[in-house]
Amino acid sequence: MKKIQISPSILSADFSQLGNEIKRLEKSGADMIHVDVMDGHFVPNLTIGPPVIKALKKHSSILFDVHLMISPVHEYIEAYSNAGADIITIHPEATKDLKSSILKIKELKKKVGISLNPETKIDVILNFLDQIDLVLIMSVNPGFGGQKFMPEVLIKIKELKKIQKEKKLNFDIEIDGGINFENSKTAIEAGANILVSGTTVFKSNNGDIKKNIELLKSK
Repeated sequence: MKKIQISPSILSADFSQLGNEIKRLEKSGADMIHVDVMDGHFVPNLTIGPPVIKALKKHSSILFDVHLMISPVHEYIEAYSNAGADIITIHPEATKDLKSSILKIKELKKKVGISLNPETKIDVILNFLDQIDLVLIMSVNPGFGGQKFMPEVLIKIKELKKIQKEKKLNFDIEIDGGINFENSKTAIEAGANILVSGTTVFKSNNGDIKKNIELLKSK
C-alpha cells in the first residue's frame, strides 16, 4: 500500500504571509503544497497565477501540487510548468484534447494529474490511466474552500482502486474537498493515498499544523 501523504491547500493560509506559511507547512511534515488555481471562468472564483507560484517556489523544497481549475487550460500549462509546478492537474472538461494536454505536461517533464468533479464519470479517463501519475477526486464542487464533504464520491475512489489493481497501474489517488479528521479515515479506507486539506490543517487545534497533519495521516 502507498504511503499516506498530506497536501495542504494554501487557499486556507494567511495570504499576507504565504512564504512563511509554506515554510511552516514543510517544518510540520507536509508532503507537498497544494496550489488551487482558479480563473473566475471555469470555476466561480479567482486565486493566483504563475508569478505568485514562481515567488513561492523559492520558499519551498517540497513538491508543488498545482491544480488548474482554468479553461481553456492547454495554453497555460507551460506557464505553470515554468513557474515551478511539479504536478500539474487538469480537468478533462477544460481542454479540447485531453490526450494532447497530457502529452504537453509529460514533454515538460512534470507529473500529470487529472481531476474529476463530483459529477464526472471515471469513463472519461479510462483510456488515459496508464499515461498519468495522479487522479484527483473532488469531494466538493470546485471553486471555493470550506465546503462540506460529499461522501458519495468514495464509490468512485473504490472503483478506481479496483481498476488500478486489475490493470496493475501505479497512479496516486488524491482527494480534495472538505477533508477533516473523520472523513479522512474513510477516504484512506476507500483507497485514497494523498489527502488535500486546507481548513483542517490551518485552523484545527488552534492552528497546530504538525498535529493536524499527523491526525489526518493516522487511520
